[in-house]
Amino acid sequence: MTDYQIQPHTRRCVTTGRDLQPGERYYTALLEEGDRFVRQDFSSQAWQGPPAGAFSFWSGRVPQTDETVKPRFDDDALEECFQQLEGQGEPGRVNFRYVVALLLIRRKRFRFEQTIDADGGEKLELSNIKTGAKHLVLNPQLTDEQMAEVQSEVFRVLGWS
Repeated sequence: MTDYQIQPHTRRCVTTGRDLQPGERYYTALLEEGDRFVRQDFSSQAWQGPPAGAFSFWSGRVPQTDETVKPRFDDDALEECFQQLEGQGEPGRVNFRYVVALLLIRRKRFRFEQTIDADGGEKLELSNIKTGAKHLVLNPQLTDEQMAEVQSEVFRVLGWS
């Protein structure tokens, strides 16, 4: 399985090298380098839009140092990640997209329509609640242990853990 571990929020702007202060807005870009994702954090002043080749990007606020950080789910970032993985055949990415799809169902962004047996495997047909767009997602038949592992990877990649 592909390793999707991304370093946590760096609290430092990759462009200026300046430390980001608690409460300050920041932007994060996720870039592919070989077979892994690399996270880059930017101050709002240094942000000029996503760097060339960015896989995904999002914004947030640097948490207060003494506050307990609860993951904030950015449904738009989750959906963008899902879209970026469409058509990917590498098993780690198929697993990743499947778990992202399940999270989008749970977040009420997608609706489960039906299960289709096609091309020697089971696919979930989902529809986007807002747009009605249909999506087919291969069910990789993950065990409970594999599902938990991939879900942890998704949370790490999106900065939710």
